[in-house]
Parts: sequence; C-alpha cells; structure tokens
Amino acid sequence: MDRFETHSYDILVVGAGGAGLRAAIEAATQGASVGLLCKSLLGKAHTVMAEGGVAAALANTDARDSWQVHFRDTMRGGKLLNNWRMAQLLAQEAPARVNELEAWGALFDRTSDGRILQRNFGGHQYPRLAHVGDRTGLEMIRTLQDKTVQQRSLDVYMECTVARLLKDGDRISGAFAYRRDTGRFLVLRAKAVVLATGGIGRTYKINSNSWEYTGDGHALAYGAGADLIDMEFVQFHPTGMVWPLSVRGILVTEGVRGEGGVLKNSKGERFMFRYIPEMFRKDFADTEEEANRWVADVIAGRKAEVRRPPELLTRDVVARAITQEVREGRGSPHGGAFLDIASRRTPEEIRKKLPSMFQQFHELADVDITQQAMEVGPTTHYMMGGIRVHPETQAATVPGLFAAGEVAGGLHGANRLGGNSLSDLLVFGRRAGASAAAYAKARTGEPQVRTDQVEAIAAELVVPFERAGEENPYAVQEALQEMMGTYVGIARSEDDLKHALAEIEKLRARAARVRVPGHRQYNPGWHTTLDLDNLLTVSEAVTRAAIERRESRGAHTRVEYPESDKRFGAVNVIVRRQGETMAVVQEPLPQVPDELKPVLAGEA
Repeated sequence: MDRFETHSYDILVVGAGGAGLRAAIEAATQGASVGLLCKSLLGKAHTVMAEGGVAAALANTDARDSWQVHFRDTMRGGKLLNNWRMAQLLAQEAPARVNELEAWGALFDRTSDGRILQRNFGGHQYPRLAHVGDRTGLEMIRTLQDKTVQQRSLDVYMECTVARLLKDGDRISGAFAYRRDTGRFLVLRAKAVVLATGGIGRTYKINSNSWEYTGDGHALAYGAGADLIDMEFVQFHPTGMVWPLSVRGILVTEGVRGEGGVLKNSKGERFMFRYIPEMFRKDFADTEEEANRWVADVIAGRKAEVRRPPELLTRDVVARAITQEVREGRGSPHGGAFLDIASRRTPEEIRKKLPSMFQQFHELADVDITQQAMEVGPTTHYMMGGIRVHPETQAATVPGLFAAGEVAGGLHGANRLGGNSLSDLLVFGRRAGASAAAYAKARTGEPQVRTDQVEAIAAELVVPFERAGEENPYAVQEALQEMMGTYVGIARSEDDLKHALAEIEKLRARAARVRVPGHRQYNPGWHTTLDLDNLLTVSEAVTRAAIERRESRGAHTRVEYPESDKRFGAVNVIVRRQGETMAVVQEPLPQVPDELKPVLAGEA
C-alpha cells in the first residue's frame, strides 16, 4: 500500500462538471473535507457545452409560469416515466438555485426592467430558460469554479481517472484511481463517494459528447453493486451538425428553434406539422399562420396567446421526425434537415442571440447562418438512464454511494427537456453534497481499505502491457461505436438488439486481447484500453434494457411495438449485477400522489 499515493477525505466527488462542483461546494460548506477528482481539467465539462439556458420557473418573462407548470412539462416530456418526486423537487427548487448562482456572480441576460431574461425551449410551455446568450453553461461553470476554489477544505485532482470503487464490507470506502499524465496510482479513502461523471455518449460514433464521456460512473456503480435504471433511454438530440464529416454530431442549440428557427426538408416543407403527437396536439399550432403569429409575438416581447410552433416539440419527437423525413427521401444532401433562422430573424438579432452558433458554423462549416440554413440531424446527446438514487438524498443502492447529474437516473423519465439538465445539476448536485456530508458525519473512524483489494486492482490495470495479443484499443472502440449506432440507435428491433448483444461479446473478447506498448506515462492507448471495459458494460446495459422494454416511449423506439404500452408505463427497467451476470428486472414505478394528479392534468 505504501507504494501508492494515498489521501483520505470525508467525501470524494468524482467529476467536476456542474453537478460535481455543486456537490463539492455543498459538502465543503457543511464542514466535510472533500477530494474533487476530474478526468480532464477543472472546468472542462459538458456543462460548458450547454448553450440554451437553465430551466427555472422564475416567471420573469411570462407570469403564467409556476413550479406546477414546470413539473407538468417535465413529466409530460418524460412520457410520465419520471420519478415524480424528483421532478417536483426540480421544479420547486430550480428558481432558488438560479438566484443563488446569480448571487455568486453569474451574469444572466436581462429584461428591460433588470430581471433575469428567459427564453422559449422545446417542451416548455412558457419562456423558462434563464440564459447568457448561447453560452449559459460556460457562465455557470465559471461561477461554480470560482466558488469551488474558495473552499478551504477541498482538494482538486485534475487529469485523474477512477478505475474502481473500494468497499469495506457492503459500504463504499473510497476509490482507486490513476493519474493520466504519470500513470501513478492513487488510493483515495473516503466515507462517501459522489459520482458526477456525466453520460455515455462515446459509446456511439455520431455524438455530441467529448472524449471523457465513456460511461465511467455508470460502470463504476454497476461494478460496486448499485442498481442502474432506465438504461434503454438514450437521447438523440435532433439538431447536431451533419456536415462536414469532421464535425458531424456537434450540437446546434435548441435555442435556435426557441428564437424562431424552423425545420424544412429538401422540398422546402415545414414538416413538423405532420408529427405532432396526440398528447401535445392542443398545445401546438397546426398551421404555419398560427406558428408564425406565436414567433411574431415572442419577438415583439408580447405575451403569446396562440399555440407554439411544432419545432418546439420535445427532442424525441423532433429527432424521430427528421429521421422519418430522411428515410422517405426528403432529407438534406448529407442526411439531415434544414434549420432556417436566416429567413426568420435579422442578421443583427442572430449574431446577438446566437453568437456561438454563428461562430460555430462560420468556422467549422463555412456557413453564414444569417444568410443560409443550417444542415442538421440527430446526434447521441444525453443519457436519461443512470444510477438509481433516492429522490431526496441522491443516495444509490450501495451505502456510501451518491450520484448527481447525468449519471443519475429517474428524473427525466423517457426523455429530457432542454434546459432541465442545468437545473438538475444545481438542484441535485446540492442535495447529493448535503446528503453525503450528513452521511459522512454520522460515520466515525477512518474508512477501511484492504491492501489485497488495492494490489489486485493495480495488477489488473497493468495487464494490457503484459499481454501477447495484438488487438488495437482504438479499433475496438470504433467497432463498438459503429455497432451501437447501427443496432441500438433511434429505431430498434429485437433481432438487432440480440445481434448487438452477440457483437458486444465478440468485442469484449477483442478487448481482452488488447496489448499496449510503452509504459504508464503519457499513454493514451492505455487510457483507451481501460475505458473499453466501461464502454462495453454500459453498452450491454443499454441493449439488455432495450430488449426488456417492448414498447415505444420517449427516446426508446421499438419497431415491432410502435405504440406505448400502459403496462410498461407503470414500471422501470432495472439493471443490476448478479455475480458475473447482468440481470434485468422490471419494478413498479413510484406512483404520483393524488394531490399532484390535478397538476399533472393541467387542472391546478
């Protein structure tokens, strides 16, 4: 044990995006000693990439908004598969968390009378997203980062990856990690661990995720014996860049549609009018005239009295609509649709409201979005499924383990609304930090770490240097990404999913033959090799859960079962480890209490 760099904390937070930072701040504020570990640099996280805004019912732009409407929108957006209590807490606490962020120094865009400005977004009935142009996430991370470094009882470990969670009996007792630059191993003792590692986007080839998002937290929790929930629900954001190929998948903010942008096919048709689900029909315009009136009212700053354009339907609906247009031969030249803001707003307005989008298309695709339409298509974006947590405390099913942000499941149900990810990380990051601090305070003595357990993990991690095989880790990862996109994508069939399971086993065998040259210092091939196990684990979890849910709901579409099934609307699909086997079971969904049913029905 002495040969490892060793540290002890009350709480270890893994991941330094918005959820991890907010958890670390809260835990330190509660008096806990905190270790904060991130795979990349502090502040480089997906929160930065969140462009459109943070959803909170401040009712600054439209007084009709309230937590009840936000709760209803979130539940309906999630196709009623959300954990109702998490959705309620999100809607009730998000305004306080946004105001708190402002008090810490975040500079939001303003209304003419000085309040935080809010914009429209898909699935939200009223303008609800507090924003900073289209760089909201960057401002949030800047603010949270400033607050974090002011904490005296908090140490930061950058460019480190957790390989395994450590346990003392059935309780979490820390983590075993490695430094990505030197390869040196770290033993981090902790009474509690908060996972805030983000999503699994790198399991797919076309995605909006950065290289760090390899399902680490999901796999670590699964390996430690925690339940995963709703893993079949992978969100495909409808508007990623589709051209040029080098940037395919990079996100185009939903704020473009919130600012009046429209989707058209190769025939110039606004096709979204054909795809309004019955559940949302009374809330969305069914003619261009009505939709245009809504946009005119919003641009003029008037309270819109007509229904919203169908381009603002939830992400799952819009992604499927674009896919259908392409399938039926009406797609754009590179397999997507056209997103047109140029004909809807002046160049000055576009550059002011969407500066990052203007710059992104200008620099990456040589397209001036003030003059031309953008070519967009679905891209793997967000994981609704994740670690099963208690709605109040964010405690996982393993004692001492907590989770917040994208890695935690339950809040978003079958589909996440845009803007809810940022309020999620603020609300539940704070709750996870507070709960972990309370848990650690109640635990006396140092967490115990077994020497034989640590030595075994260290030996396992260096095996790729010692193998005789010749398999390439990048080739295995690329094959997995291709396979997941082909067989576990937007539209899934049982045959495809079973084929995917067989392919995962073949890829697992290939991963076991990967040989890494060199040594542990500055060795990205070794890092990728270690990531493969996580990628394969979460891919299997997604695939097995998708086989189990024999219906179509939200982001999960089964071609043999095109409709939602009432029976599956009452259950969560749970993935858990049983020995060396991945088990999948159905368990009843917590029922919405009677007092909230009128809210859900729009009657209160």
